[in-house]
Amino acid sequence: MTESKPDAGPGTGQDAADKPATASEGPADLAGLRAARAPGDGTPDTRPDEGYDIRIARDGTWFYHGSPIGRLPLVKLFSTVLRRDEAGDYWLITPAERGRIRVDDAPFVAVEMRREGEGRGQALSFRTNLDHWITAGAEHPIRVVIDPATGEPSPYIHVRGDIGRGLEARLNRPVFYELAGMALAERGAEEGAEEGAGTGPAGVWSQGVFFPLEPA
Repeated sequence: MTESKPDAGPGTGQDAADKPATASEGPADLAGLRAARAPGDGTPDTRPDEGYDIRIARDGTWFYHGSPIGRLPLVKLFSTVLRRDEAGDYWLITPAERGRIRVDDAPFVAVEMRREGEGRGQALSFRTNLDHWITAGAEHPIRVVIDPATGEPSPYIHVRGDIGRGLEARLNRPVFYELAGMALAERGAEEGAEEGAGTGPAGVWSQGVFFPLEPA
């Protein structure tokens, strides 16, 4: 089993849990409300559309009126009512109301990886900055987007919702480097074991599914 270390900084949620409550922790009317239906569930929705001044930064930090939300439990609560619609917009949805929020990249960040097993039978699990574990597989695919201008990769793992338009976690740099190193090692092992093997894109296996980490 291998483990990577989370990035330091406000997005990891490690320091945020110890910070005292502040006046900028979020809308008070959302604090006591939990799960709600998402847009597009087929039920007529008469709730007004609000605009919450909430932003999730690329490092996973939640901001309210420009100030970071200082309590991890409150951020975790908000994340339970976070949804994404077919247009790609992000919403906080409660039984009483709904409101759009801004998300700079993905709403979650994968800050740690664990590996169980080896080869095609291995399972790769990722911990988000909100302490949720997701195991890559058919229901939680990994994808890598390459910036056409810079060639920089942006890796993501699906967390929940419909694949392709649900909520994702971006793999932070240390986690992706560890994953890429694993992919290169596995391709090298294939090349050494079988002539002509390992000629496709480098990638990793998890729960019997192969996830390429580079273009074919």
